Amino acid sequence: MKKKIIYATVAFTAATLALIFAGYAVAKTDDDIDPNVDNNLPFSPNAWRLVKHTFRINIPKNGKTISQLIIDVPSTVAVSNDIEVLDEEGQKINTNISVSGRQIIINFPKTVVYNSKLNVNLNKVKQPISGSASIYKFSVK
Repeated sequence: MKKKIIYATVAFTAATLALIFAGYAVAKTDDDIDPNVDNNLPFSPNAWRLVKHTFRINIPKNGKTISQLIIDVPSTVAVSNDIEVLDEEGQKINTNISVSGRQIIINFPKTVVYNSKLNVNLNKVKQPISGSASIYKFSVK
């Protein structure tokens, strides 16, 4: 009688394990649903990333010289003090840069002449992983 109980227990355990593992081996074949990723780690809605924003400023041929560039930063980003201004050959231009609140003021010790291009690199900009686009406002003096 003991042997029958042992064999019955082993058979029951084997059948249970076979049913459990068979559920893991079945592939999903429902083609009517949107593609998705299983077991992904969702980003926190407050997750941030560091990016670089680069802007090219074209000073027209018949334009005036500029001595100051003012950039209004949108509320959706946080800008660091790591800012560089380059000429069209990629050479760094000597500037005085100040960041106060949501405004970046770039003063040029030498006025920038007409018919030239400037690249303004805002390095280490903190921006949300998801959300709306960032719109900067520029003005010159």
